[in-house]
Amino acid sequence: MLLKHLEDTRSFAQQLVQRLPKGALVLLTGPMGAGKTTLVKFIAEALGFKGEVTSPTYTLIHEYPTAEGLLVHIDAYRMADQEELYHLGLEDYLPEARLILIEWGKPEVFPDSLEIRLTPTPQGRQLELIPHGNTAAPPLSE
Repeated sequence: MLLKHLEDTRSFAQQLVQRLPKGALVLLTGPMGAGKTTLVKFIAEALGFKGEVTSPTYTLIHEYPTAEGLLVHIDAYRMADQEELYHLGLEDYLPEARLILIEWGKPEVFPDSLEIRLTPTPQGRQLELIPHGNTAAPPLSE
């Protein structure tokens, strides 16, 4: 799927939150500047969050309360061992959160996840949905 404009990203985020189950673990991958945090912003907006969404690069985890439940935003870029997230309480979030979004998440560390890979192109951002483990990619319209 090609996201040519910010409105395309907003529309994708709205479709995504309607189709992902409570507690879904989503990995956001792609190079710096690919739009991972922008996508998180639109996901938070689609869930009804009204505040500011920023990258948790230095704080590691941001929590955004929404009408549908807690949105957990994690940035694993600086983590040498992403399995440490389990020791930091990731498993506690899984049954409680509406969605858990991990920027730079590695599928081998989070085997039951949906990976959203964003790749900048001259035409916009190419988006791929890659299910891992027991996770199915939600059906989305182009």
